[in-house]
Amino acid sequence: MAEVTVRFVGGPAHDLVRQVPAGPDGAPPQRWVLRHPGGSPAPTADHLYRRDRPDDTGTWTMRFVRTDPLGMSQ
Repeated sequence: MAEVTVRFVGGPAHDLVRQVPAGPDGAPPQRWVLRHPGGSPAPTADHLYRRDRPDDTGTWTMRFVRTDPLGMSQ
């Protein structure tokens, strides 16, 4: 499966850069849920991000939408 580089903007994962699965069009998913982006051993929340656009280096941005209690965003 192909991957694409994404930079998360806003919320608890602000400026985190990560590889996520790419769709057939080479873009990341429309929505992505992150848990404990800071490496917390016991996650307590899901952080929802939505796809934005690629920058001039080809890295996509995902914008923060909201935080939900663990498991509520699925």
